[in-house]
Amino acid sequence: MSIDPIPQVGISRVIGLLEVLDDAGGRYDIFRLARDINYEFGEIVKVIKAAEMLNLVVTPGADVVLTGTGNSLLRGEVNERKKLIKKQLKQLPLFKTMVETLQRAEDQREDEETFLEILALHLPAENADSLLKTVVDWGRYAELLGYNPDDEQIYLDQPE
Repeated sequence: MSIDPIPQVGISRVIGLLEVLDDAGGRYDIFRLARDINYEFGEIVKVIKAAEMLNLVVTPGADVVLTGTGNSLLRGEVNERKKLIKKQLKQLPLFKTMVETLQRAEDQREDEETFLEILALHLPAENADSLLKTVVDWGRYAELLGYNPDDEQIYLDQPE
């Protein structure tokens, strides 16, 4: 299974992108969007890529377009949003690997170091520390993963 890194942006920025798209009727030219919301082009591309990985937008040509899933997320209450993001995360190989690792672990907990090693092995070009931080942030938002800073352990938030 090939693991792709996730863009290192917060989930709140992804939701912000969806709100801007919704206000614009669901479609926006990427270059105009970067200018209109005053983001550096590289930064908006990362946010769009994150939203795309979660199947919340598609990018035909130079446009970014809200998907049905993205629209559902915007219409949902906080808990519905979390459930939807959780469902999307579980489809990403990176999160599948994390969840499977935790399911095999005692108490469904594992040291942060274990995941840093997995990331270093599968994604040597990435900064494992900052990537893991983003993975944990997304996972915590979706109530898929938990993190205990005291013992530096990552765990399954609600065992399946």
